[in-house]
Amino acid sequence: MADKLVIVESPAKANTIKKFLGGNTKVVASMGHIRDLPKSKLGVDIEHDFEPEYINIRGKGDLIKSLKKDAKQAKKIYLATDPDREGEAIAWHLAYILKDENNKIVRVTFNEITKNAVKNAINKPRNIDYNLVDAQQARRVLDRIVGYKISPLLWNKVKRGLSAGRVQSVAVKLIVDREEEIEKFVPEEYWNIYADLEDKNTKKEFEARFFGKDGKKQEIHNKEEVDEILKNIENAKYIVKEVKKGEKKRNAAPPFTTSTMQQEASRKLNFTLKKTMSIAQGLYEGVKIPERGTVGLITYMRTDSTRISEEARAAAKEHIIKTYGEKYYENRYYKTSKDSQDAHEAIRPTYADLEPDSIKDALTKDQYKLYKLIYNRFMASQMSSAIYNTMAVTIDANNYTFKANGQNIKFKGFMALYVEGTDTKEQEVGMLPDLEENQELKKNKINPKQSFTEPPPRYTEATLVKALEEKGIGRPSTYSPTITTILERRYIEKEQKQLVPTELGKVVNKLLTDNFSDIINVEFTAKIENEFDEIAEGKEEWKKMIREFYGPFEKELSKAEKNLEHVEIKDEVSDIPCEKCGRMMVYKYGRFGKFLACPGYPECKNTKPIVETIDVPCPKCGAKVQIRKTKRGRKYYICENNPKSCDYISWNKPKLGEKWNPEEAKEFEKAKKETKPKTKRKKSAKKK
Repeated sequence: MADKLVIVESPAKANTIKKFLGGNTKVVASMGHIRDLPKSKLGVDIEHDFEPEYINIRGKGDLIKSLKKDAKQAKKIYLATDPDREGEAIAWHLAYILKDENNKIVRVTFNEITKNAVKNAINKPRNIDYNLVDAQQARRVLDRIVGYKISPLLWNKVKRGLSAGRVQSVAVKLIVDREEEIEKFVPEEYWNIYADLEDKNTKKEFEARFFGKDGKKQEIHNKEEVDEILKNIENAKYIVKEVKKGEKKRNAAPPFTTSTMQQEASRKLNFTLKKTMSIAQGLYEGVKIPERGTVGLITYMRTDSTRISEEARAAAKEHIIKTYGEKYYENRYYKTSKDSQDAHEAIRPTYADLEPDSIKDALTKDQYKLYKLIYNRFMASQMSSAIYNTMAVTIDANNYTFKANGQNIKFKGFMALYVEGTDTKEQEVGMLPDLEENQELKKNKINPKQSFTEPPPRYTEATLVKALEEKGIGRPSTYSPTITTILERRYIEKEQKQLVPTELGKVVNKLLTDNFSDIINVEFTAKIENEFDEIAEGKEEWKKMIREFYGPFEKELSKAEKNLEHVEIKDEVSDIPCEKCGRMMVYKYGRFGKFLACPGYPECKNTKPIVETIDVPCPKCGAKVQIRKTKRGRKYYICENNPKSCDYISWNKPKLGEKWNPEEAKEFEKAKKETKPKTKRKKSAKKK
C-alpha cells in the first residue's frame, strides 16, 4: 500500500517521475481523458443552461476501477496532469471520478520533468484551478455546439462525413482566400538595371543596382524607360560619390514557443506539425539515457511564452562560457506577446550538460534532430549578438545613381551555434572592395533585367501557423490538430509543402461564410479566444459567454436551414483514359488517400492507384523511380520494374549519378519488419 498516489496522463511520464519519488509513492497513468462529451449526440443540455453531459469514455472501465482501488488505498492523491487548461480539466474529471470525500486529493504541476521540479511541486500542492477548468469547458462546449449543429447541414446539403469547426473553418477560409488572391492576381512588369563595376586598384568586381536620378528613387516600368536610361549612361563615368562604413548587430532569436518550434521544424527538418508535436511530447515525457535512466529532456511543449527561469539562465551561462568563452555570453530577456498566457516557460532543454551529440545514440534520428534544434535555439538565445562590418556605396553616372551594399562578419556571436530559418530566400551579400569617395570605377557590363510582380505565396503549415498566431486564432494546443483535421477532411491538400484548397474545401467555405458570416470570420474567432483567456483569469463566467454566443448563432442556424440549397461537388477529371471503357478517369478519395476511378461506375468498376514518380532515373537500371508509402505512411522509393526485372528499393531518395548499394534493399526490409504494426493475438476458443 502506497502512502502517496501520483496520477499523470501517460505511462512514459509515469516512468520518468517514478525514480524521483520514494518507495512509498505509486505513479500511475490515466491514459489521457477519462470523461468526455458523448460522440453519439450533442452532449450539451441547451435547455438547462448549457450543462455538459459528461460520460466515462468507452473502454476505460477497467482503468477507472484500478484508479479507484489505488486511490482508496492512498493517504494522499496528487493529480500531476499537464500544466495547461487541458491538463487542469483532466485533473478535475479525475477528482470527480475518485470522489474526494476525505479531502486527500491535491493538484500539482511542473513545467519540466526533473527531480527538483517534481519534488518542489509535490511539496507545494494546490487546489484545482476552476477558472482554468471553466476555460477548457467553454472551448469544449462552444466547439461541440458549432460542430454538431452545423455539420448535419453539410451532410444534408453537400455530402456525409463533412464537419465544420470554429477554428478549422477559419483556417480553411484563410487558405481559400489566399488561393483567390493568387487566381485574381495580375502580374505587373518592372525592370532593374545592374552594373558590373570594377575597382581599378584591386581589380575586384562587384555589382551595383540602379537607384534613380539626381538622388531621387525612380522605378522602371517598361523597356522604353530602360532604353532611355541606358542611352543616357552609355558613355558615363562611374564615380564613387559616398562611402558609408559601419557596424551592424544581429540579435539571436528568442527560445522556442510552440508555434516558432513548429515553424522552424517545418523549415529546417521538413517535419509536419503533427510529427513535431509527437516527437516533442516524447522528449518532454522522458527518454532512456545510459547511466541516467529515463530523463525528461525538454520543458513542456505547449506554450506561447518566451520566458525562462533564472536556474535555466544560470545553466546556459555556465555552458556558453565554458564552451565558447566569456565574450560569447549575453544575459538576455525576451518580451512575451500581449496575447500570451505566459503560464509557463519557453521550450528549452531541461539539462544544459546533455548536449545533443552526447546522447545521440539514445535517441531516434528524429528525436535527435528536434532535440538539437531546441537545445541550440535555447543556448543561442543567451549568446552575444553577431557583428557585421557594413559598407554602403553611392555611385554617380551622368546624374543617375547606382547603389551597392556589402557586409562581412566581424564576430559570429550566437551564429557560431544557430541561425534562425526564414520563409523567404535570403541573398548573401559579400563585402565590397575598399572604395574611396571621388574614385572612378571601371564599367565591365550593364545588365537590364525584366521581372514581374508575383502573387502572394500559398500557405505552408509553418506560415499558416504564423498567420493564425498573428491573428489571435487558436492557441498552442490547437494549431496542430486544426491543420491535421482540415487535411484529413480533404478541405485542403498538400502540393510539396504548400496548402491548396480542394474543390470540396472551396464549396464548404463558401457555404459557411455565406450563411455563418458572424461566426466564420477572423475577428470573431480571435475575440472568442480572448474571452477564453478572461474565463481562465476569472474575469468572465463561462456559461454567460456561451449564452451570449448561442442566441445569434441559433438565428443564423435557423436561417441557413431554410435557405440552403443542395450543392453537388463534381469529381476532378484526370487526363488518364480508362483502359477498359475509354472514359476519362476521375480522382476519388479512399481510406488510403487519392486514387483514380472510372466515372462509369457501376457499369465499369475500374480503379487504379496514382503513381508519383521522381525526375531521377533508377540507379540500377535507368527506369522511372516511383514514390510509394507504407501502411504507416512512411515514404519509400522503388523502381517501376520491381519486382519483374529490377530489385531497386530504398528509404532514401536516389541522387543523379549515384551508384546503387544493394545493402539499401536489406536496410529497407529490416526497417519494414521493425515498423510492422503488431497484431493482437486471438484468444483461443475456450473448451466447452
